Amino acid sequence: MRNKALRGLARAKQCDINSTLLKLLYLAPEKDVGLAGELRHEVTKFCHENAVLCWLYMLANYNHPESQGNAIKMLSIIIPANNEEALIGPCLEAVLASDGVDVPVEVIVAANGCSDRTVEISRGFADKVAAKGWELEVLDLASGGKLGALNAADAAANGEMRAYLDADVTVSPALIAGIARALSETEATYASGQVRITGQGWFSRLYARLWSRIPFMTTGVPGCGLFAVNAAGREKWADWPDIISDDTFVRLNFPPERRKLVAASYNWPIAEGFAALVKVRRRQDFGVVEVQENYPHIVSNDGTRGLGAKGYLALAARDPLGFAAYAAVALTVKIKGPDSTWSRSR
Repeated sequence: MRNKALRGLARAKQCDINSTLLKLLYLAPEKDVGLAGELRHEVTKFCHENAVLCWLYMLANYNHPESQGNAIKMLSIIIPANNEEALIGPCLEAVLASDGVDVPVEVIVAANGCSDRTVEISRGFADKVAAKGWELEVLDLASGGKLGALNAADAAANGEMRAYLDADVTVSPALIAGIARALSETEATYASGQVRITGQGWFSRLYARLWSRIPFMTTGVPGCGLFAVNAAGREKWADWPDIISDDTFVRLNFPPERRKLVAASYNWPIAEGFAALVKVRRRQDFGVVEVQENYPHIVSNDGTRGLGAKGYLALAARDPLGFAAYAAVALTVKIKGPDSTWSRSR
């Protein structure tokens, strides 16, 4: 049992004793929980008195077969960011306010082509991240582009579980822990939280109010601005393809039954005003068509049910102003057609 405990220490890759003991209890099979409790004092004392030996043991046993099945998984939170000095701070603050996370965590900010203070602000969180027992890496990438940033961050990541978070998203305290639990399964799994669409300005608020009521948002796991996969899930693709809609691509790599909705929310802002919403929506539609044309083998995983005429009429009756805003954008996009021109989603 002591050897298993030390291998758990090694796999967790953390020095904090209290955190490690929680992980040891988490790792122990049900029949061994009492034994693990009896060893609490012994393990603590042993680690304090034999720190060097513990680390040597870690190096010798990191890939020990007995440690692989029950190993604690690390979660890498990857945040691509292009000139996000106004938003990266609140995003990181929200992540660091997470409660109940019982796995090791690393946060990777992939700043790409930034000409503002995104890198400086992100690195300024180093002490706060360390105080939480987590790790922080800030990549200062010369080239812009979200997909290149994701590839660079994935190459730097150590976590078996990966959460991909947009820099304008703010998570609720319970979400990261819930995602880690959802991804604990060995079968390929996708997870996200309950998205709260937020808008600034009266028109965007009306649009968001209606959009949050369509089946794609109410019955599935949309993953707008935040989605996560476990190790088996990440094996479904190699490098990130050069596409617009990365969230659609990842979501459709999983059948509906392998997409897990966590009962915790996050805020996802949308563009402000009619013209900006049309521009973003045209790009979103282009991205969806791009995935459908280039990856037809995953389209069958969609699983989103249509609303139908009766459903639209019901929405219009329930929220006529919201429906008018949503319909105005949708109709304009249909007339103009999809467009690949880059635009921020807010």
